[in-house]
Amino acid sequence: MTDEGYPDRQAGVRDEPGPDRTRLLLGGGLAMVLLAVIGASGGWVLAGEPDRPAAPPAAASGTPSVDATSPTAAAPSAADDRPTGTRTTTAGGLTVPQLVGTDFEQARRELRDRKLGWRLVFGSGSGRTVERTSPEPGTPVKRGVTVTLWVAGPAPAVSVPDLLAQSCADAADDLVAAGLYPRYRTRRQGPVTAQDPAGGSSARWNDPVTLTCGDDPATTPTASPLPSP
Repeated sequence: MTDEGYPDRQAGVRDEPGPDRTRLLLGGGLAMVLLAVIGASGGWVLAGEPDRPAAPPAAASGTPSVDATSPTAAAPSAADDRPTGTRTTTAGGLTVPQLVGTDFEQARRELRDRKLGWRLVFGSGSGRTVERTSPEPGTPVKRGVTVTLWVAGPAPAVSVPDLLAQSCADAADDLVAAGLYPRYRTRRQGPVTAQDPAGGSSARWNDPVTLTCGDDPATTPTASPLPSP
């Protein structure tokens, strides 16, 4: 077999690298270097540019930002703050005072000071003390509620005050203060023109006194009929 394709090559002699081969080797080395540089640059870009400085933080504003992806707590409404359940409403925490064992007149004064009404029920025993009340002590009540007092003994005697010429309203107040109650024969305005029983009479607690108030209506005389002809 002959080397007809390579006429200049001699057998047993090693070829020396020529200038063209040297240029080829240098060009291939430069290409490999460029590929390595490009690959490193692409990896730096894909890695998110870790060596770059972070962007400066945004200036703080008066309104905090809201992350749309994160759940936010809803602001409580006014209805959420309202307590649930039923509450007992009383006038300034008003309750029935403890009156059992006290004198009934003292118990009546305490009820009057609290703007409460009273009703006395006298018994057949002895003494002036209150045995029980309705509503019971400590019960929440509103102003104007009537509290019934059960007294151990009978109703004591009292003297009826003289109410003539007083205004009808003042006469009623005096009767209540004395333990009596007014009744009205006519209207409730004007001066007292009559009372029953009379002033100075003896009565008992809870007895009524009838008052006649206002001026008596004037009597208009009627004309006598003319004689027939």
